Amino acid sequence: MSNNSLKFKSIREISNLIKNKKISSQEVTKYFLKRLSDYGDKYNAIVTLLPELAEKLSSKADKLKNKGLLHGIPYGIKDLISLSYKDLNINKNYTPPTTWGASPLKSQKFEFTATVIKKLNKAGAIPLVKLSMVELAGGMGYKYPNASITGPGINPWDITKWAGGSSSGSGSAVAAGLVPFALGTETWGSILIPSAYCGITGLRPTLGIVSKHGTMALSWTLDKIGPMGLSADDCGIVLNAISGFDPKDSSSSRRKFSYISEYNPQSKPKLAIFRNILNDCSKSVKINFHNSVNELSKFANIDEIDLPQYPYESIIQTISNAESYSALENIIDSGALRKLTAIEDRYSAIPRTLISAKDYIKALRMRRVTSSISRDIFQEYDGLIAPTRPSTALPLNENFRDSFISSSDPMGSIGNLAGLPAISLPNGFEPKSKLPTGLQIMSSPYSENFLISMGKKFQSVTDWHKQNPKI
Repeated sequence: MSNNSLKFKSIREISNLIKNKKISSQEVTKYFLKRLSDYGDKYNAIVTLLPELAEKLSSKADKLKNKGLLHGIPYGIKDLISLSYKDLNINKNYTPPTTWGASPLKSQKFEFTATVIKKLNKAGAIPLVKLSMVELAGGMGYKYPNASITGPGINPWDITKWAGGSSSGSGSAVAAGLVPFALGTETWGSILIPSAYCGITGLRPTLGIVSKHGTMALSWTLDKIGPMGLSADDCGIVLNAISGFDPKDSSSSRRKFSYISEYNPQSKPKLAIFRNILNDCSKSVKINFHNSVNELSKFANIDEIDLPQYPYESIIQTISNAESYSALENIIDSGALRKLTAIEDRYSAIPRTLISAKDYIKALRMRRVTSSISRDIFQEYDGLIAPTRPSTALPLNENFRDSFISSSDPMGSIGNLAGLPAISLPNGFEPKSKLPTGLQIMSSPYSENFLISMGKKFQSVTDWHKQNPKI
């Protein structure tokens, strides 16, 4: 096979090559390890390479009976997910650091492995690398992309632009063809934003269907782990492996997701667009969204509806700020924040101390109203659609909180407050900059098969997900 024959191949394509013995898992692993070594630092994507672990597990995979689509497939891990070699059945007691993207935690280790990694190991997947992220998953309110132990997440489409936060390394690595897929996490946008900026497909699952055991807590009631890949099908394959109840995570759901690759709605789906959702969007985002609506209308009915007025952003800000202060209390009290990269992250914990129990409880009560609002919408509609972001990726030196990117985010606020699944799909480019834009589809809890099926239909009539940066 040629040197670039695996670059930008889907999970299913690589899996078929391994299953049919056209290539071994060891060869696939070495190929992607080399790509990571050659290009990972260019995009500030790597925290820790795992070559010894990957080589041993891939060698083992080649000797075992094939376990399915993920057998022998390498992947990347956002560096807030813990991993220890001793839990992965190899003869070495070694634990790589889990830095949470933060300089004062560069030597932090956890002597156990997160449930998602154990599930992927059971499916035969091969961990290759701990990928970069925004320090403390952005929980201290950073303003610039450089808020990371590895430097700003760099976008493979344009090295002067941001990959997005906080799963920046996962977005860059998949978009650059350094790994077939990666794990990201989202509290409020951290899977969908880098997916849109980097021109890949990202799936935020229903709150609770993926265990968070062994993962940094930022907001206990908002955090989610999800797949980032090249296509909707890739995301479905990965989510099938990592979902399911976990007794080590009391917040995990007993409803396991089972990927139905040939899923078809019983009737023509009904989708809705919030009226005025495009007001703050750039010209290219508007044009690409309208083109996407035209494509979706071939297999779905689409209406425009009013957004019920409610302070969604204020609610999620109150909850996430209060819970992040509590979740990171030990780090804050230790004084470690003073060593963080971003100056604003060193002091932003102080305002969080002013959030009262009354305000937090009120926000939780208002969150239930948000869930009720979303339930009412999904009684009539199968999904909501919108641009994933109002603009393409921003410059690395820009204060993104002062740009129009920080305009209202009803889809992200409602979706994360109500624990709703959503998928971001590449849907075009800005003509001048050649940067990708994204289309978001959001639906009711546990409707991932519907979202993936809509994503697959969209990707069957468009080829945006097959267009890749020239690397």
